[in-house]
Amino acid sequence: MPILLIVLLAILIGAVGFWDALGALLGAVALLVLFWVLVAITGIIAAVWLFRKIF
Repeated sequence: MPILLIVLLAILIGAVGFWDALGALLGAVALLVLFWVLVAITGIIAAVWLFRKIF
């Protein structure tokens, strides 16, 4: 599996250039981090809301 990722990364770099590929990878990582931060915030807000509703 890791060799497939390396091959895909090499194709991406060959197709669009190193800096564009790096920007795309960093953008994808940032998107995943933002998604999980939003999931965590939503969970915290729901927990606080349920806690206040119960007690």
